[in-house]
Amino acid sequence: MTGKGNSVLHRAFRILKLFDPARVEMSLTEIAWAADLPLPTAYRITRELVDLGLLERNEQKVYRIGTSLWEIGVRSSHVLRLREVAMPFMEDLQVAVRQHTSLSILAAGEVLVLERLASHNEVPNISQIGGRLPIHATSPGLLMLAYSDPEFQESILARPLRRYTDRTVTSSAELRTILAEVRARRYAVADGTINPLGGGVATAIRDRADNVIAALSITYGLDEPVVQSVLPALVATARSISRAVSAQPQLSQSD
Repeated sequence: MTGKGNSVLHRAFRILKLFDPARVEMSLTEIAWAADLPLPTAYRITRELVDLGLLERNEQKVYRIGTSLWEIGVRSSHVLRLREVAMPFMEDLQVAVRQHTSLSILAAGEVLVLERLASHNEVPNISQIGGRLPIHATSPGLLMLAYSDPEFQESILARPLRRYTDRTVTSSAELRTILAEVRARRYAVADGTINPLGGGVATAIRDRADNVIAALSITYGLDEPVVQSVLPALVATARSISRAVSAQPQLSQSD
């Protein structure tokens, strides 16, 4: 009997999850290796995914995400509506602070970037729309983790925390202290924890029941200490987005 984690559906999902902003195209051999599947199995599944329009294969026999999957994805009303509500406010914020600006949510224990607006500053913007970032090494991740339920927090604190730079927090005790500080001041700062040249500051977007449903963040270069200068605009923008979200019942966790 096929195990739950090894069903055809699970294996197809594993293949689809391989594609991300940093890896938009893959050969069949690369797919089989990355998904830990025998080559014939990977071939059968990818062929069916192509037939369904979930994957596309070009003349060089390279695979990429298909338009049918994109169509299904954009029908996710909660995520799409949140982005639409936030976007005008984000554009004003980015003009005001002239820094990279991002909107993120939590998904499967990671930070999922819904939208980002790039600035002309020199610090690399490692976030990509639809990309994922580590929860313990980014300002939006720390912000949302601080307001998550205790059971989820404990699951993160109990697992190994990957080190990305010499400033990444890998101690669960230190991370607990940081989360308490985030709750006390209502914003999170992560300087050099994933990118040694950049830092970030994030604050919460809340629904009408005061649940934290997303994070609004700004990324900056460490050679320009801007947190205190951008924080008032960041907080004010997050409040404006929260008020707009509160007017949308479908965006409230309590609903």
